[in-house]
Amino acid sequence: MTAPVLSLILFSVALSALAQVVLKLGMSAGAVSRALAEGGAAQVAFAVASEWRVLAGLALYLASAAAWLFVLARLQVSAAYPFVGLGFVLTLLLGWWWLGDTVSAQRIVGTLLVAAGVVLISRS
Repeated sequence: MTAPVLSLILFSVALSALAQVVLKLGMSAGAVSRALAEGGAAQVAFAVASEWRVLAGLALYLASAAAWLFVLARLQVSAAYPFVGLGFVLTLLLGWWWLGDTVSAQRIVGTLLVAAGVVLISRS
């Protein structure tokens, strides 16, 4: 695997993790929360579709998918896909840092096991 392809993988995974956090912020916004609690399907759809953080999160996912397509054009899917597991680590860190998510020892150990699996698979 070349350095540019690895960089593209890491870029795609980072965008995907960032998208998760931005989507969480959007779905926790006041108008969306109210619509989910008391609105019908149309009200929820409108609230979600008009929340800029939801739209930004979806745009980040689209950019991540576009980068991933370039990765798949250069690597076997079985070699590329394990790196998606790094998204668990990055999402855990972003959630803790940006959202104040609680990070237990069990969650850390589980996330590190996923990361160790990525390392083992990538070396094969």
